[in-house]
Formats: sequence, structure tokens, C-alpha cells
Amino acid sequence: MTQSGSRDGVPSPQEPSAQDSAGVQPAAPACEADAAASHAAGGHGPEPLGPDSLTWRIFGDWRGLLIALWAGSMQNMHPELGAGVEQHSRFFDERWERLFRSLYPIGGVIYDGPRAHATALEVRGYHDTIKGTDRFGRRYHALNPGTFYWAHATFFVSTIIIAENFMGGLTEPQRRQLFDEHKRWYRMYGMSMRPVPDTWEDFQEYWDHMCRQVLEDNKATRDVLDISRIGRPPLLTWLPRPVWTLVRPLVHRSFVWLTVGMYDEPVRARLGYSWSPRDERLHRLVGQAIGVAFRFVPWQRRYHPRARAGWRRALGMDPAGTPTAETPPRNLPPVAERSRPIHYVPAEHRPAS
Repeated sequence: MTQSGSRDGVPSPQEPSAQDSAGVQPAAPACEADAAASHAAGGHGPEPLGPDSLTWRIFGDWRGLLIALWAGSMQNMHPELGAGVEQHSRFFDERWERLFRSLYPIGGVIYDGPRAHATALEVRGYHDTIKGTDRFGRRYHALNPGTFYWAHATFFVSTIIIAENFMGGLTEPQRRQLFDEHKRWYRMYGMSMRPVPDTWEDFQEYWDHMCRQVLEDNKATRDVLDISRIGRPPLLTWLPRPVWTLVRPLVHRSFVWLTVGMYDEPVRARLGYSWSPRDERLHRLVGQAIGVAFRFVPWQRRYHPRARAGWRRALGMDPAGTPTAETPPRNLPPVAERSRPIHYVPAEHRPAS
């Protein structure tokens, strides 16, 4: 697994959060601490992660969008996941919308507190019907334990990559803590724990084996990496289309380059990318510059709305029962698609049955 060395950019849970520029200590209030204890006692299913975790501090940060191509391509390189995306997904017809609405339920498995287990079961349910036979005659199902865990493994590694590249780095104890937390996180789905490595060392062997022996170069992966014709991002709708058309090739090359720098070397080699010492130095400088820039962003604004809602409840800024953030209508799938079980659609926007 690619690592950038041991640094102290991401604080330990005992220290004030680097995301909290106002000096607020993000400790769990009594209501959520009691809920976590209840979960731990077996009263309400698996114990959710809370604001004392490193995963909370990292995963919902907007800097995670910078690794979207990495996460999507790494997931799709798995033979079964790639086949499922190729045969069942319309992701490439609505790339921005799909990306932004997916952040809500995926983030909710971490940030929804006592409701996180229910959110995780909903996410698992979106995969029930994703099965079939790929072009090589291999059967697949998105809920095969090893397949479902691979997707989760990429989310876990994404926390390491975000912190290593854009938050100043991690110490070895922090990587181990994130590994332990990723197992608690995965238990929320109610899936078999059989594919989950026991230790951090075992996970590194698992990851290396997947990168060297299992992942493949396939159409779904190449489609993710091809953003040469992608539309304007939602925050740039003010930009005239002709201007976006002019700058889009630069955006495409820049994001693919940023992504290639985060791949493990066996993945780069399989996809046919080269990477020089000069690329490595420049990549590190870009990451450091992004980290410095984010120091000037108020801590709440650094988080996705679902994560921000979780933090606000945990810090007592909103009542514990406050409804969590759901995706806005602009991110919803086309009306004709909203009844399909593979889509997350908030209740108020679902078609009447």
C-alpha cells in the first residue's frame, strides 16, 4: 500500500481537531455516548463509530472528492464490481449527480450515530439485484462477501490516502487505529466478516495481493478515468459552457495525473501509467498546498452535509433527534429511475407505489 511516511498532520482523538479552527473539542455528548454504550451491550446491533474516531475526522472532509477517480477506478478494477457497473449502472449518464448523492448514504454509515446501522442496511439493499454473468462467462453478485468487502476496503484506504496526501500525513499508530475502526464500520452492514483481515499486517498483505493478482484493467475502470467529456461541476454552473469546454482538457489531465499518483505501483503498471521522481515531488507539493489552503476554511464547511449533520448532533449544536441531511433534488436520478431498488432516493422523492 502506498504510504507517504509517518507525520503528525491528523490529530489523535485526544487532541483538538485540526478541522475545528474555533477550538471546539469534538467529544461525544452524553446522549450519543449512551447510545454507543447501548450498541456495545448488544441492545441495538453493532456499535457505530463516533466523534472520537479518526474516521469521523477524515472521511467526510470535502478533500475526499479529490480521490473520487481513485476510489471509483479501484472499485471497478475488481472483476465482479466492474461487471456489475458495466451491466447495471447508469453512472456515466449522470456522473456528478450520482457522485454527490452517493455521499449521503455512504457517509451516513459513519455519521448517523444510532441510525447508522439502519443506513448501512439500506446501502446493502441497493446491491441485492446487482448480479449476472460477465463477458467472460464468470458469474458475479455484488453481495458476494469478498466483493462487497473490496468496496469497503477501498473506502477504508481512502481515509489513509486523504490524510496522507492532503492533511499532512498519519503516524503508524493512527493507521492501525483506522484499521480497527474500519472493522467496526464494516460490521454495520451485517455482512459476513470472513473476508476481513484480522490485523493491520494481514490487511496490507490482502491489499497487495488484490493489487497484484486480482484487479484487472476493464471497461468500467477506463470509463471512470475518462472525464474528457464530463459536464460542468455543480459549483461551476455559472461558468459559460464554451469556457468549460476550453478548460475541461486541462481538468481531465490534472485529475487523472493526481489519481495516478495515489495508485500503488502494481496498479499503475497494470493500467499502463508511468510515474517519475519529478511527478512524485510535484504530487507531494500539490497535496501540501491543498492542505495549507484548507486551514483557512471554517471547520464545519470542510465537511459534507451528512458528516456536518453528524458533527453538529455530536457536539450538541443540534438536538440528538434532528433529521439527518438528505441529498437535494438536483442530485436525484431521473424520475423514471427512482423506483429502481439500486438507487438511494429520500422518501419524500420516491414515486408513489
